[in-house]
Amino acid sequence: MGRNKKYKKSVYQSLAVITQFGINMLVPIFLCSFAGLYLDRRLGTAFWFVLLFFVGALAGFRNIFILAKKIYEGDQKDEDKA
Repeated sequence: MGRNKKYKKSVYQSLAVITQFGINMLVPIFLCSFAGLYLDRRLGTAFWFVLLFFVGALAGFRNIFILAKKIYEGDQKDEDKA
C-alpha cells in the first residue's frame, strides 16, 4: 500500500514538472510575440514580431535550462543523503 502511494506521488510530481516546463517555455514566447505584433502594427514595420519571437524563445530556453538545473541538483542532493 505504501509503495502505491509513493508511485502516485512520483507520477504527480513528474506531471507537475512537465507542466512547469511547458509554461516556462510558452509564456515568454507568447508575451514577446504579442509585444512584437503590437509594435509592428503600431509602427507599421514587419520585423519586430520575428525579432521578439526569437527573444521569447531564447528566454524560454533559458528558463527551461535553469529549471532543469535546479531539478538535477535537487536529485543529486537526494542521492547524497541516501
